[in-house]
Amino acid sequence: MNKISLLAAGILLFVLLYICIYFILFYWDDKRRLKNRLTYHSFPRISPLLERRFKPFRILHDHISELLETLRIKVKADMFLGISALLLLAGVVLGGMFFQTPKGMVLFGLVVGLAPYVWLRGLLIHRRMGAQIDFLPAVELFYQCYLVTGERQVRVALQRTVEEKRLLGPMQAVFEQLYRNLSVRGDDDASLRIMAASLGHVWADYFVNIIRVSLVEGVSISESLRELLGDMRKARRANEQERHRLLEIRIANFTPLLFLGLFIGINLKYNKANAYFYYLLDPQGRDMLLNALILIFLSFLMGLWLSRKKM
Repeated sequence: MNKISLLAAGILLFVLLYICIYFILFYWDDKRRLKNRLTYHSFPRISPLLERRFKPFRILHDHISELLETLRIKVKADMFLGISALLLLAGVVLGGMFFQTPKGMVLFGLVVGLAPYVWLRGLLIHRRMGAQIDFLPAVELFYQCYLVTGERQVRVALQRTVEEKRLLGPMQAVFEQLYRNLSVRGDDDASLRIMAASLGHVWADYFVNIIRVSLVEGVSISESLRELLGDMRKARRANEQERHRLLEIRIANFTPLLFLGLFIGINLKYNKANAYFYYLLDPQGRDMLLNALILIFLSFLMGLWLSRKKM
């Protein structure tokens, strides 16, 4: 176990040293190219090699890239995966040093390594909850703009919807992203899929399918939009109840962490010496903390999964 921790620590130090050398060379090359614009030298990147050699890495890369674009976070998927890999190695090292067991080393490393991705999923659910309330007025505004523009071009209606600046809350950014992707991006299905992922509920899927039909077949969608608006108005009461359930799930996610901190704080207040011994020095106490951390992490994942199912 100690050998594995040392190996992970060595790999982590090597990667950090490689990153430092890479940025130093990149900075030097950037300065050199500024002096001589006719010369250009690009350093070899490992991500294209991995994408060619390993298909699962390409699938993971595409998934992370689409998730980052959905959240409108200006971070490349390569950088995000690299940070997650470094955190995984750091978690393995810290888990081996603190828990001193293979179980603690592996599980703590997985928790730390998966933490950025779980944070992204939690942020996505938070934005979806904020966008649910304002989706109905946004569709109503788009329907009005679609009728005004003559029921011919969806892109023109989207442009008018965005330019009027009357969308509420996060819907302005969502529709701006959709219009920008449809105008610039070559893949309309990917653009519509990103919008559906940004909202994450069944009404958004219906709306995206209606837009897709108009883009592919060029037919009028005014009747479909009118039926969608009618169904959404009827289901507004049920949507409010679902949002209350989602809020309850989110509160329940942080309850185990609150109780763990409360119990540890009480023990530290009444007997610091015994608490320090049983929580940090005793192997069974460290294993208990590891089990509590794993259960809290799993409960948070279950809360994310239930929130996704409720939308």
